[in-house]
Amino acid sequence: MTILIIEDEKKLSDILKKTLKGERYSVDTAYDGEEGLVKARKNTYELIILDIMLPKKDGVAVCKELRSSNIHTPIIMLTSNENTKDKINSLDVGADDCMIKPFDIQELFARIRAILRRRKTTDSDVWKIEDLVLDRIKHEVTRSGKYINLTPKEYKILNMLLTHKGEAISREKLIANVWTPEFKESNNELNVHIRYLRTKIDRKGDKPLVHTVRGVGFMMKD
Repeated sequence: MTILIIEDEKKLSDILKKTLKGERYSVDTAYDGEEGLVKARKNTYELIILDIMLPKKDGVAVCKELRSSNIHTPIIMLTSNENTKDKINSLDVGADDCMIKPFDIQELFARIRAILRRRKTTDSDVWKIEDLVLDRIKHEVTRSGKYINLTPKEYKILNMLLTHKGEAISREKLIANVWTPEFKESNNELNVHIRYLRTKIDRKGDKPLVHTVRGVGFMMKD
């Protein structure tokens, strides 16, 4: 389970990251609103911890843009303001909770657990096409009810294609989403992973779902 921390106070960010890792969460960090927005749009997170007072773009604007982009990842906002204005603004733009600094780490963990417990499986958590199902909560893929074992990169590729089904996704966008920015495709690695993915989800007798769009990249369609 991966959590994104968007917090410009590096000391607090480091403490949160260290303690969350101790609770067996994977953690990504961003130190300004623009960087956080890019990461939240590019990657899949189970929860976002988002400070309100951020450089470049404040947390309320980040939350508003994420919700406008149909990204419904649970968000806990952080604020140093003790009055209720920040909390009201946070909830009004779609945040799930708001905590006032300084706060008790154990209370934050309790709120994280509560949000994840009450979070119901929604259309944004389960993606389907034909008889193929990707469940983000369980982090598993099935076809015709049969479990498909994917590598982390294969899962990321499938998630990207499936959440944009019917759209042609460029090779560049897939590479940016799955690999690091330093990745160079000289060894045709993307093609290799697409081929392996196809052998797993488009097995003999199954209707092909992953299609090549010449000159662009790939598309998932029924």
